[in-house]
Amino acid sequence: MTIENIRLSQTARDQLITLKRRTGIANWNILCRWALCRSLAEEAQPPSVQLTLDSTVEMSWRVFAGEHGDVYWGLVRYRCYVDGLALDDETLATQFRLHLHRGIGYLVGDPRVTDVAGLAGIALGDESAA
Repeated sequence: MTIENIRLSQTARDQLITLKRRTGIANWNILCRWALCRSLAEEAQPPSVQLTLDSTVEMSWRVFAGEHGDVYWGLVRYRCYVDGLALDDETLATQFRLHLHRGIGYLVGDPRVTDVAGLAGIALGDESAA
């Protein structure tokens, strides 16, 4: 695994602030975990865009993943395998960042995420959540 630090774009930072306000979840890392999983659940690959990681939000992999780092990395690796992408460290790190940023955008744009119950409803597949 090659990711030691995770830095976000200014747009993602602003979106996380909105999500923190809506959900009451105070920690960036928790919201980022939700965002990663939300994007990984999407069938389509994230668009290959050049991310500008220009915000002041930065966390270590350990802070992001907690004790489940191998699980999150394994999910990204499996998704790359399913998508037919290379499984080298650079590709995995790039895909992780793309999924993380897409997931943050998905969560902030989802009208069901008005509180933590709406966020949980998405994870549980409840279309009427929020």
